[in-house]
Amino acid sequence: MDAMKQLMENNQAWAKRIEKEQPGFFEHLSEQQTPEYLWIGCADSRVSANEIVNLPPGEIFVHRNIANVVVHTDLNCLSVIQYAIEVLQVKHIIVCGHYGCGGVKAALEKKDHGLIDNWLRHIRDVYRYHSEQLDAIADPKARNDRLCELNVIEQVSNVCNTTMVKKAWRRKQTLSVHGWIYRLEDGLIQDLDITVSGN
Repeated sequence: MDAMKQLMENNQAWAKRIEKEQPGFFEHLSEQQTPEYLWIGCADSRVSANEIVNLPPGEIFVHRNIANVVVHTDLNCLSVIQYAIEVLQVKHIIVCGHYGCGGVKAALEKKDHGLIDNWLRHIRDVYRYHSEQLDAIADPKARNDRLCELNVIEQVSNVCNTTMVKKAWRRKQTLSVHGWIYRLEDGLIQDLDITVSGN
């Protein structure tokens, strides 16, 4: 069977199952979008926000990119943050990385990856900030995992320093920014104990 046809059939079966289990689900979903969470995560196909936290469609506003990076020049990410804060009035922004991240691994490699090297530069900066700590870790997997954690912590700081978050906190909007990391091997999230609240 053609791969695209299979996806269409999967969609039809899914929609039929959801509507049978929860009559009126899609009609209700189409009328409102009031998530309390913005999830900034990695584009890795194995890390799906709704699945990981077991929430249905409509409960999490999601932005994904390679290695869950938040930089002040990424208008796509900044627009998502602004919309989430100002229009959706989310109460929580979660930056969620994952162990074994290919983007983080590529940033540690000393070889050319092409265009993506421009994006990975942000992760290489995180490495540079923490090079003494990271270079002391002999095991490559453990070093990669620690950089995954440090990358999340850095991106939480970057979110907190956006103009949108600063403005929200100045106007006393309820908003917290959290740093989490996900382990593919067991499906569990770890809170990195990096939560920042403006009020």
